[in-house]
Amino acid sequence: MNSRKPHRLEAARLEKLQKIGDLGLDPWGQRFDGHIPISEARERCPEESGTDGETVRVAGRIMLRNNRGKLKFYHVQDWTGRIQLMVSRGDLSDEQWELVGALDLGDLIGIDGRLRVSQTGEKTIFAEKLTMLCKSLAQPPEKFHGAKDVEMLLRQRSIDLIYNEGVLDRMLRRTRIIHSIRQTLSGEGFVEVETPVLHAVAGGAAARPFTTEHNTLGIELFMRIALELHLKRLMVGGIERVYEIGRVFRNEGIDATHNPEFTMIELYQAYGDYGSMMDLVEKIVVDAAEMLGDGMVLPWGEDQIDFTPPWPRKTYAELFAEHAGCAMDDTDAVTEVARRLEIDTDGVHPDVVVNKVFEETVEDALVGPVFVIDYPASLCPLTKRKADNPEIAERFELFIHGMELANAYTELNDPLLQDELFRTQLDGLDEEDSMAKLDTDFLEALRIGMPPAGGMGIGIDRLVMLLTDSRSIRDVIFFPLLKPESVGGGKSAPSDNDKNTTTETTETNPAG
Repeated sequence: MNSRKPHRLEAARLEKLQKIGDLGLDPWGQRFDGHIPISEARERCPEESGTDGETVRVAGRIMLRNNRGKLKFYHVQDWTGRIQLMVSRGDLSDEQWELVGALDLGDLIGIDGRLRVSQTGEKTIFAEKLTMLCKSLAQPPEKFHGAKDVEMLLRQRSIDLIYNEGVLDRMLRRTRIIHSIRQTLSGEGFVEVETPVLHAVAGGAAARPFTTEHNTLGIELFMRIALELHLKRLMVGGIERVYEIGRVFRNEGIDATHNPEFTMIELYQAYGDYGSMMDLVEKIVVDAAEMLGDGMVLPWGEDQIDFTPPWPRKTYAELFAEHAGCAMDDTDAVTEVARRLEIDTDGVHPDVVVNKVFEETVEDALVGPVFVIDYPASLCPLTKRKADNPEIAERFELFIHGMELANAYTELNDPLLQDELFRTQLDGLDEEDSMAKLDTDFLEALRIGMPPAGGMGIGIDRLVMLLTDSRSIRDVIFFPLLKPESVGGGKSAPSDNDKNTTTETTETNPAG
């Protein structure tokens, strides 16, 4: 039994809870049928003051109140909007008026009443009947402080959604974006599937996995770091256009664009290539932006992002030369640039050095949207080489304002070469540094015969960030991972209100 002593404000709410019970009413409410969204009630309201509108039924949470004796005004909010409620003593029974006296900010109520525009020009429901739907025992956060406490809001997302304007709308936009992606892919003939979260091999991406153990089987398992390999096996089995939207787990750092648990989409299209994937990712993003209805030019802090297609396509080599100041195949010059940037080159493969220089000099300059195409083949063990230049892989990454949003390949379907590349890249590399974990089941599937294909991954959380002008990934995830309050003084990962990030991360690839 909880024996803590309630705060005086909570004690007052408990007294009102008792009062509601004494009235013979259920303070926790019952089924409430026939109500319409508040946004619809606002649309139905007459435009002219003094004109009676129709009678409506709505339900929502009390957000503001203004008591004027026998006339009381409230603002009531549901997930579609907010409307003013006017309660007059003369319009209610004695029992109903006593219920009004037991109401607090945060309570959930049902309202039956007539729509009118108030004398001040505000759309209003003039209450005829109130129904108690749930008594709130928690005091709302302070108007000018509590609802802005970033740490508290991250730990109590419910409060954030209720009291911080724009947060609920942003998170609902996230669900609409995901719905738009599904609609686009359905229209293109893709089939959505579900694949295992627990993997015997942590493959498909260069990332450190979370590990667990199956007690009955006595085996070590890994939380998936990518969706790729199972989806390719399904394509081998005959599902020619396949995708999955799912959670992926990487045991790495936390910063403004990385959360250890995140959502991504991976898809594979038989008889396509990385060119068809560029067309598709462009359509997915443009369709999502159009669905939100805010146009193709969206705000990004003090800047803007112009999503108007078509998007430019630039080669890795030309961007490297432009921003690093030397050719990527000039090893001495690249090494000199790396040293100036304090990048360790000792014992590091030259192409890895090239990529580190690329990350430091090029990525932040990519305002975009821009497709970076044709990567060094040694960095891409799951990618088909260009027929006229086997040193180059048919791979692209999509960058927008320095953020990598999508990653795609022309998929390698040669089982002999794939086996060789797996073993070559694994040789001498730390487990976490290798993208190619030796997955014998996947290799067996390739031997059956996988059609030529394009494959792509998009970071859903990052896409939502870009389409909603959100600078931190934790602002677009309902429940981002946080440190326990007892660790490090209770401070968690940074949001757009914080300047610094926590640990470094090696994961920069939303597609795995």
